[in-house]
Amino acid sequence: MLTELRIENFAIIDQLELLFKPGLVTFTGETGAGKSIIIDAVETLLGGRVDVSMIRSGAKNATIEATFQVTPAVRANVHSILKREELLDDPDYFILGREIRFEGRSVARINGRTVTVGLLRELGELVVDVHGQSEHLSLLRVREHLGLLDRYADAEDLLLAYSATYRQLMNVRKEIKELRLEESEAARRIDLLSYQINEIESARLQPGEEEDLLSERTRLANAESLASLAQQALTNLDEGTPEAPSAIDLLGQVMDALQDLARIDSSRSRLVEDIQGTFSSLTELARGLRGYIESIEFNPKRLDQVEERLVMIQNLKRKYGDSIPAILSFAANARQQMETIQGASERLAELATQEANLLAVLGERGKLLSQKRQQAAGQLNQEMEAELADLRMSGARFSIDFQQRPDPNGVPLTEGHRVAFDATGLERVEFLIAPNPGEGLKPLVRIASGGETSRLMLSLKNVLARADNVSTLIFDEIDQGIGGRVGSIVGHKLWRLARHHQVLCITHLPQLAAFGEQHLQVQKHLQDGRTITSVVDLSDENRLRELAQMLGEISSATMHSAREMLETAQALTDSKPT
Repeated sequence: MLTELRIENFAIIDQLELLFKPGLVTFTGETGAGKSIIIDAVETLLGGRVDVSMIRSGAKNATIEATFQVTPAVRANVHSILKREELLDDPDYFILGREIRFEGRSVARINGRTVTVGLLRELGELVVDVHGQSEHLSLLRVREHLGLLDRYADAEDLLLAYSATYRQLMNVRKEIKELRLEESEAARRIDLLSYQINEIESARLQPGEEEDLLSERTRLANAESLASLAQQALTNLDEGTPEAPSAIDLLGQVMDALQDLARIDSSRSRLVEDIQGTFSSLTELARGLRGYIESIEFNPKRLDQVEERLVMIQNLKRKYGDSIPAILSFAANARQQMETIQGASERLAELATQEANLLAVLGERGKLLSQKRQQAAGQLNQEMEAELADLRMSGARFSIDFQQRPDPNGVPLTEGHRVAFDATGLERVEFLIAPNPGEGLKPLVRIASGGETSRLMLSLKNVLARADNVSTLIFDEIDQGIGGRVGSIVGHKLWRLARHHQVLCITHLPQLAAFGEQHLQVQKHLQDGRTITSVVDLSDENRLRELAQMLGEISSATMHSAREMLETAQALTDSKPT
């Protein structure tokens, strides 16, 4: 609901700040005072086209800003957009802004942050419908008609069941498409996978093998050096040379001397034990060196084999992974892929059966949904024509057009007959109108402008009030082309409409204005040689005088008539006097 509107330097408006109440808000005032300019400002705010001529003469820019209270009907959708764009500040209110700059640019804002005009329009369409000089009206958007009809028909449960089956079917068809695409490339893919699996499996790789081979290659490549070093160590340790005895021989001499020492000084017997342990360790070390020397292999052929194996492993790593475990994992995945491809035909057969079953279920649910819509459409047609008759359009006809399109891949309805479908159902729905007797039914977007269009929209809004979630409706001169008696009927209908929405209406008819729960008078006057628009919130005697002024010169007769209008409105709405 629109709670505040602030306009600055827009057309003849210098500065204007309006506070709006719920219910029916009427605007009155002399022609040219600026009533429609206020509506133009709102349309501009909601994403309408702008140009520098909108900026008040002498100003550098024009700004429009509005505060909206989030009503329960639109809360989920509004919050979804604000959260998606990270613009949600207050869950109960949001602010739209538009600035028009003299150089021709405009800046759109939501909650003070700069956004695109498209986003401004997306959010604005959820909360405001303006029926004025533009096309900013949800009822003129054909894509909205089906949703309005479904809400009017209380078809949400049937639509939910239909939508659930539709999503299942779309998932099945997506998998079928993917499998068929894979199937078309299956032979090439299987050949590649087979080659990869065979190359890896024929290598007979073992975890840890590469590390062992690297170690073996080092030993084979350095066999001569290893043998020489080991023999040198063994000679010094155990064998000795003519010039120098071995370490073990020298240690034996040390052990003999310590044994003699211990026989003389028994307190040093521990030295004998220590030297014996060292002697045993060196003897074991010598034995190990001999064994190592015997194991050293001078085998160039084996070295070549190890080199070849390591090169092969390196090539496999380059293709399939950076380690032997990664290569083996690649082979396992390839086998799984090949099994999946080879089993695609069986899976496709299963999915084809699922698709046929889901199409049948979707067809049944779609038919139930269509029947519900058709029944509701008949009732809606009657209510609409009754509303139009009240507004002196008794010859007008209203109808809802249902169009189904044959599709060989669609849902089966009758034997051999299939129709197209989408997420919303089996048909395309559009509201049609024949405003005058003898005229053919035409889409709403092609009907004439003016009072005829306004009355049609008012009728639609009244009938669809329960189904329409837009919280604020604005009508610019809805009384165009109608007289006072019909004006009272229109006023009553607007008041009824305002039980479900906030309604703002510009009017020249006092009979209509008398139903307003907030009456705003738009005035135009000169200030410092320039035209200024201002707005006064009327009540009591001032409101009575404005209604009398709308009837003609203020006199006792017009004041009396104005008072009667207010009393009539009060009686019809069962409200307190305003």
